[in-house]
Amino acid sequence: MKYGGIKAGAPQLGDLLADYLNDNPLRGEIIAPVPMHSRRLRERGYNQAELLARRVAAQSELSYERDLLFRTRQVEPQAGIGSAAQRTVNVAGSIGVSADRDVSGARVILVDDVATTGSTLETCAGALKQAGAVSVWCLTLAVAGGESLAE
Repeated sequence: MKYGGIKAGAPQLGDLLADYLNDNPLRGEIIAPVPMHSRRLRERGYNQAELLARRVAAQSELSYERDLLFRTRQVEPQAGIGSAAQRTVNVAGSIGVSADRDVSGARVILVDDVATTGSTLETCAGALKQAGAVSVWCLTLAVAGGESLAE
C-alpha cells in the first residue's frame, strides 16, 4: 500500500485497526494520521496513514482531524535510515500542530501504517504534548522487525 500505489486494501486494513481499537479501547477523542510532507504527498498521490486513520475514525465514531499535524520540513525517508539514533535525528523538529487547532486537554490517537523505531510517532506525540494534549496513543498496522520500539 505504501510503495506499490495499491491503496484499494486501505479500507480492510483500516477495519483491522478499528477492530483492534474496539477490542482494546484507548482513551482518546481525536484520531489523527501521521502527516506526510506536501512534496511527498504529491509524488505518492495519497498518505497511507490518512487512509487508515479515516477508516478507523469512521468505525470508531471518534473525531477525525486530518490536518491536526503537519510536516514543517521534508525529511529523508525513514526506511532508508539504519539506526534508531539516526532516525530520531532525521525527524527531530519536523512535525508541527496546526495553529488553528486547539489540543489543550485533548486525548489524541495517532495512526500510522508501520512503526520501526517509533521516532516519527515520538516526534508527533512530542509536538501534540507541547501544544497541550494530555495523552497521545499510537495505533499502527505493523511494527517492523529490527530494533525494538523500546530502544
